[in-house]
Amino acid sequence: MNSTRHGHRPLGIIVILCLNGIALASAVAFYTEKPDFLPSCRIYEPGFTKCSTNSIQKLLDQLNIGIPEVLERFGPFDPMKVRDIVFKQDNNEVATIRANLTDLVVKGFSKTKVKESRVSKKDFGWQTKLFLPKMRLDGRYDMAGRILLIPLSGSGKIFIEIDDMDILLITKTRLYEKGGFTFDNVTSVRVQQLNLTRVRTYLDNLFNGRSKEVERSTNEFFNENWRDFYEALKPLIIETVENILYDVMSTVFHLIPANFFVEDIPTPQQLYGPRKIS
Repeated sequence: MNSTRHGHRPLGIIVILCLNGIALASAVAFYTEKPDFLPSCRIYEPGFTKCSTNSIQKLLDQLNIGIPEVLERFGPFDPMKVRDIVFKQDNNEVATIRANLTDLVVKGFSKTKVKESRVSKKDFGWQTKLFLPKMRLDGRYDMAGRILLIPLSGSGKIFIEIDDMDILLITKTRLYEKGGFTFDNVTSVRVQQLNLTRVRTYLDNLFNGRSKEVERSTNEFFNENWRDFYEALKPLIIETVENILYDVMSTVFHLIPANFFVEDIPTPQQLYGPRKIS
């Protein structure tokens, strides 16, 4: 691991586990010096939100360039391989559907713009406004149900492409101490609001390939009525965004101390009080 690339010296802790007679090595590293790409801010001084917004933008820019410890776990930031999704939509006027999405790759997060990054002085959770000019999801689907009164049954390739995504993100954290530093344990990431201007899609092998003409016309219908199609798949799209941001942020904020983002962040003991000994 190249530890000098970003002007930091990570402290490594090696944990050896034995499972069924097989030795497994897991390396956990965290930064002990602030990386050069990251501006620090002070929450109790004027201009903090502007500084924090710039700091998180610099972090996302560096993720796109590549942070070795994150690359080691996820591979590239864009395009990014993401978790499989099991999706169910019931009791909805637009859709009743069950779907599994696998082999998922998402493109577009390298163009993310941080419009605002606010940090709560009460619990040090975050409220973040993000803008993605375009996000594209490619993968495989297995689906049964109905969308816009059209009965669906099929499996094959799928893409969903979304333009001009405005996202309001709420992140909950719990501070903890490690190696004399304060860290953020990201406990939840929730998309509170999601606005967009266009959705395009294509589901290959709809109706299990029985009619390519019906498949083509159905996909055309979905694209012509994209707002209703989006409402049908909105929980899936939100879950995809939440999964990506949770996985990335939980990794990054176990790696980089919160002190390097917010210089005057309290210790866990200062915020929560001394630990009770039972």
